[in-house]
Amino acid sequence: MEEPTNAMDGPTKQSTTAAAEPTPEAPAHRVPVLVVGGSLVGLATSLFLSRHGIPHLLVEKHSGTSTHPRGRGMNLRTMELFRVADVEREIRTASAVLADNHGILQARSLTGAGEEWLFREIDPGGGHSRISPSGWCLCSQNDIEPVLDARSREYGADLRFSHELHSFEQDEQGVTGVVENRETGALFRVRADYLVAADGPRSPVRSRLGIGQSGNGELFHNVSMTFTSHGLAEVVGDRRFIVCYLTSPGADGALLPVNNQELWVFHAPWHPEEGEPLSAFTDERCSDHIRAAVGVPDLDVQITGKAPWHAAERVADRYSSGRVFLAGDSAHEMSPTGAFGSNTGIQDAHNLAWKLAAVLRGWAGPGLLETYGAERLPVARATSARASARSAEHSHPGYAPAASASTRQGDVLTVAMGYCYPQGAVLGADARMPVVPDRMRITAEPGTRAPHLWVTRAGTRISTLDLYERVPVLLCGEGSVWCEAARHDAARLSVPLEVLAFGRGPGADLVPEDEVDWAAVHGVEPGGALLVRPDGFVAWRAAGPVPAPEAAVAEALTAVFSLATRTPDQEVRMLAGEVNDPSDSRDSRV
Repeated sequence: MEEPTNAMDGPTKQSTTAAAEPTPEAPAHRVPVLVVGGSLVGLATSLFLSRHGIPHLLVEKHSGTSTHPRGRGMNLRTMELFRVADVEREIRTASAVLADNHGILQARSLTGAGEEWLFREIDPGGGHSRISPSGWCLCSQNDIEPVLDARSREYGADLRFSHELHSFEQDEQGVTGVVENRETGALFRVRADYLVAADGPRSPVRSRLGIGQSGNGELFHNVSMTFTSHGLAEVVGDRRFIVCYLTSPGADGALLPVNNQELWVFHAPWHPEEGEPLSAFTDERCSDHIRAAVGVPDLDVQITGKAPWHAAERVADRYSSGRVFLAGDSAHEMSPTGAFGSNTGIQDAHNLAWKLAAVLRGWAGPGLLETYGAERLPVARATSARASARSAEHSHPGYAPAASASTRQGDVLTVAMGYCYPQGAVLGADARMPVVPDRMRITAEPGTRAPHLWVTRAGTRISTLDLYERVPVLLCGEGSVWCEAARHDAARLSVPLEVLAFGRGPGADLVPEDEVDWAAVHGVEPGGALLVRPDGFVAWRAAGPVPAPEAAVAEALTAVFSLATRTPDQEVRMLAGEVNDPSDSRDSRV
């Protein structure tokens, strides 16, 4: 939860062969989407595109997934997305060793008095289960990335490590990139409809596009040290923390368990702004620092790795340029406290993936892609400010903010799950609605995440959130006039809409649990209806019956999915049968 999201990996193998530019006549590798960057957000993008059946090529300059335990706190919203993508179980298995770690401890050392739990439990009253079918998960980036990599490959994704985007150009029809194989030095061309840049905080793609950044800039610097110690577990005892901030003057830092036994991580302050070189962090200095911080002078410490990282608050001024989109750290840098950066990046990827799939399959107009930045940029600005505030609240080692930097902006759960889209692919949203409210509210208003409700579908108990992934869903009551109207409009407009009716009779698709009023939970009367997007956000809502339901549904579908911007090429592809029902390959759980 407190891990850096932008720690630098170790050096990668450099090409020793002079590479010749591919000739313009050379055939290009053709894919709908080119993903640049194969870290956490890039791999999440690949998984989500794979779930939509969208072929793509991912290129990553490093030789493999991350080897450093970082970026490890997956919040409820992210785990909901992984649940629907059918990888939640694998991620929890990968994180099982830390399943019992909760809370953040602050102490002068681990052997003295005066320790304080900044919070003891993530969900002390068990209230999260009332709003989500998932739960928070502590899974390090080096554990979660192989899961995403393996699952994407199972779907047929083309993932190429030791490959780097050399250059790219775009035109009205697509993007042409030149990719270098870093092991051989060979170059080849890639032609894609769209490019997703998940290439990190120093994004070459963002730089090439000339997209600027705004925010408070660099906040502080740390050196992350992995180390082994066979005696530290006894010192820690039964204090199963997520992170412990150790505050001894001259030996402050953050201690994080990797397996609660012999494997650990320590973040020590680093001050390059004062001329301190990275080379000053010798193994001996790092070991002595850890011993002093812990409070055990003769503690066995063996340094196994070091990686500098830089906490910053920067957000891109735009999230796209033409057919190129930014996601993750290329779009926003955040202080690591609270793990907001990695989660926001994964949620970027999810928002973008379904929109790319809808446009590529032809059932949404290209205008839908313009809503990506309209929705995600305000969320990043609000979240990055909250991440900086949380670092101030926790007195993160190395961070000395101005007084104004610690302004509280909603609790972690509200920031993680309660954010809204006042503008974007929604109809009827309140433009005055704050992007991040002051407290968690689940109202099912347009622009907000749809509520979680346990229901029975075809004899299987599922969450309503399990319904939302690859196609839009219209919810209404059993026997409602909305059912026929929605199906008619969807067929006429060539939108793969799934219409589901709540009830307890023979015509019901979804049966709520006893004493649960589905309409009240969704903020409508029994005769009302909601349109929910593939990402689980409410796109439109009718509080009750209306005189012309077909007209109302048609207006909602047209506005939300930018149908007025559909191109002749998309119409031809749909008429030719190239746009199949994307729900065909959904997992059997739903």
